[in-house]
Amino acid sequence: PPVEAVSPIAPADPSRFFAPSSFWNEPVPADSPLDPSSAGMVGAFDAEITHGEERGSTPYTTISTTDYSIPVYTVPAGQPTVPVALKSSTSIPALARAWSEVPLPADARPAVGTDGFLVVWQPSTDRLWEFWRLVHGTEGWYASFGGAMQNVSSNPGVYGPEAWPGAKAGWGASSCSMSLVGGLITLEDLQRGAINHALMLSIPNVRAGVYSSPAQRTDGKSSDPLALPEGAHLRLDPSLNLAALHLPRLTSMIAEAAQRYGILVCLTGGPNIGFYGQDPTPTGTNPYTGPNGYFEGKSPEQLLATFPWNHLQLLKMTLHRNGSMRRRRSRR
Repeated sequence: PPVEAVSPIAPADPSRFFAPSSFWNEPVPADSPLDPSSAGMVGAFDAEITHGEERGSTPYTTISTTDYSIPVYTVPAGQPTVPVALKSSTSIPALARAWSEVPLPADARPAVGTDGFLVVWQPSTDRLWEFWRLVHGTEGWYASFGGAMQNVSSNPGVYGPEAWPGAKAGWGASSCSMSLVGGLITLEDLQRGAINHALMLSIPNVRAGVYSSPAQRTDGKSSDPLALPEGAHLRLDPSLNLAALHLPRLTSMIAEAAQRYGILVCLTGGPNIGFYGQDPTPTGTNPYTGPNGYFEGKSPEQLLATFPWNHLQLLKMTLHRNGSMRRRRSRR
């Protein structure tokens, strides 16, 4: 049978990955300082979205669920392990060792699309593996990059030296080294009707050369000084009355999470602006579609057309220059 895709993570709160004190899981105080560039950068971002909506073209807003998405395979303690080869132009011995025994199911399938994301989560060992461009070839499994993490329930949710023996900052399948699952809208979130963590966002125009903590790197290409950098932490204005907007159920869930926990820019994805819903492929069903699905018979673009993008605020950033870290670009 297919592996059930659920996320029973930390015993203190089974609906979330990573430590309770993680930037993914801590509510943003209402009086958190905003970045001096908040008005200008949010204004430019909102104008980009509005321009796409008015033209009926890119960039458009979406929620990735069954392609360019993130399947999570939750495996038991006795799951047989297999090696996953690291096929990279750079030698990374510690990561290669971390992938030498991965409890990856034989019938696992990476997400459709060139990114080929896949996450393996093993609650019994509190370990997680994530892959970028994962392939099952004639010689076995291999991937172009990714990460491995031990002590997931006490990790902040970003790849650093503490993630695994020999790990370096810069691991991870995302282009900023924040884990793919911290800001994922999980199937459990949807079943419960509430998202109790921050959200991950992919945008097409990421600022080049700099990133903001908690990101560890960037693959941004934009020279526009008003382009958001990876690691940028947005939140909806805490004074905004969401109930008065009468949003669709899923849009309301996303807005409530964005107001309480925020949204983190994690990936360069072209040509759209998008959140990530857990890929349901491992379950053998698609709970998003149809009149009774989580999308209520609407397209993601229709659901997000009512999201109050113009009420976002940019929290104060701590910017860093990009070093000689690996650069990758997500494409959708």
